[in-house]
Amino acid sequence: MLVQGTPTRTIWPVLDQGPRRVAIIDQTRLPHEFVTRELADLADAAEAIAVMRVRGAPLIGATAAYGLALAADRDASDSALAGAANRLIATRPTAVNLRWAVERLLARLDDLPEGRRPEAAWAEAAALCAEDVAQNRAIGAHGLALIRAAGGGRAEPVNILTHCNAGWLATVDWGTALAPIFAAREAGVAVHVWVDETRPRNQGASLTAWELNQAGIPHTVIADNAGGHLMRQGRVDLCIVGTDRTAANGDVANKIGTYLKALAARDNGVPFYVAAPGPSIDFTLADGTAIPIEERDADEVAYIAGLADDGRLLSVRLPPLGSPCANPAFDVTPARLVSGLITERGVCAANREALAHLYPERT
Repeated sequence: MLVQGTPTRTIWPVLDQGPRRVAIIDQTRLPHEFVTRELADLADAAEAIAVMRVRGAPLIGATAAYGLALAADRDASDSALAGAANRLIATRPTAVNLRWAVERLLARLDDLPEGRRPEAAWAEAAALCAEDVAQNRAIGAHGLALIRAAGGGRAEPVNILTHCNAGWLATVDWGTALAPIFAAREAGVAVHVWVDETRPRNQGASLTAWELNQAGIPHTVIADNAGGHLMRQGRVDLCIVGTDRTAANGDVANKIGTYLKALAARDNGVPFYVAAPGPSIDFTLADGTAIPIEERDADEVAYIAGLADDGRLLSVRLPPLGSPCANPAFDVTPARLVSGLITERGVCAANREALAHLYPERT
């Protein structure tokens, strides 16, 4: 997608001189600073995932793949790769793409001699990224049909509510939940996006709003608790969110607060769709009760970062000293509240039979 008019991806290899590196957009600096950062080794890749310099299930997987390639450049033995894989997988427990990407690379390297493993690892990581872009573009095409239907042929913009950031910053390019919105823009379909701020890290107010600004797409940032009110007023035509892991029965784990949006949508007859690329679907889990929910640092709730009027970036504390904070990073939305899953293979019902039909090779 575009950054100040320049086509840009979230992650790319740096192969021009010296040891191979991987470049990323440091998302902890957005929206007020656009900064890229180079990852030189496994430790850099693991740190970038853990502190959310990169985030979003697909991008976490891509970063882990390149992290394993960086590790292979240093030591491609079985024991070293196994250790690197375990270190990467431990960084974020909820997003299934992380383990999927690491296991995919390990399987690719398993039968190769050590000397051939580094080149194969870099090639496989690049292939994984290319597939991510193609999958997300397809999600955009399938989701565009839903946006057109929600508009009903009227001239007014289709109002779409989204939660957290599931745009191109959460993937290699295009995004998942925002891919249909970008596709609508390309197709000349008028849209307006309600952007949940998405506490506590404010990925909506910072990242989604930044992406939509770059693309010139009309949007309005709202407090997390405003969504139900807007739905009751008839000002939301449909909701589209992403997913960090979807169980075999269609239960969806996404950023904390998604469940409440789904409940409000159901109560107000607003369609609630989840953009779910194949690698985010975990067929090993029967339902969402088995999805591990990451508990992040309480300081993410206690402190908030922002740009002061004098241009300084500040972090300030919100609750009083001595008040403990809890920070579950995700919640699970039951399949019964999901109108449909938008996958790269088409839109399907959120249930075991529909998913098995779309992905027969994985069931």
